Amino acid sequence: MFICDPHSPWQRGSNENLNGLIRDFYPKGTNFNNVSEDELQQMQDLLNARPRKTLGFNTPAETLDEYLRGVALTT
Repeated sequence: MFICDPHSPWQRGSNENLNGLIRDFYPKGTNFNNVSEDELQQMQDLLNARPRKTLGFNTPAETLDEYLRGVALTT
């Protein structure tokens, strides 16, 4: 486990990358009180269906599914 220092975003590369992807949908300063749950779910679904280099060009959803199938087979 890695714990980064407060106010050190460069220590959290993948987190900052995800923040950038979210900013593609909602610019900085967006009031999320005006964003519906359905809109947030749509964004989440689109991001989870997007292949990632760090996951061997699998999607996060595919990677989670593979992991869960592996756990189910070992228990």
